[in-house]
Amino acid sequence: MTLAPADMLCFALHSTAHAVHAAYAPLLQPLGLTYPQYLVLSSLNATDAQTVGQLGAELRLESNTLTPLLKRMEGAGWLRRSRDSVDERQVRLSLTEEGRALAQRASSVPRAFAEKTGLPLGDLADLRDILAALRDRLKPARG
Repeated sequence: MTLAPADMLCFALHSTAHAVHAAYAPLLQPLGLTYPQYLVLSSLNATDAQTVGQLGAELRLESNTLTPLLKRMEGAGWLRRSRDSVDERQVRLSLTEEGRALAQRASSVPRAFAEKTGLPLGDLADLRDILAALRDRLKPARG
């Protein structure tokens, strides 16, 4: 049986991902952030001093994608990269004061995005949990 794209789960997920990125753009643009930068900033604001590996696992980004992004964010003065004092092979990431201030300014973004969806917060939380469970079944997080 052949399905039209409109009837495919994969297309619904793909097109929704594009719509989500498009909805975030006007929320992040005034802050000077891209969507991937926003994710890094949010992650480090929640848990500072993560290793690059920990951040990559959380955001499901490979190091070849993450490293240039982190270098640009460091160049902007939002984070610092430093060698771990115990294991110098590990690079730790910490927000600077400027990065923390930017994260504070970005703290209104989740509410603004939720309002754009028009969905009740409970439905959004349920949807997030369903999508995370699907993602984890299809491709477990890197270890």
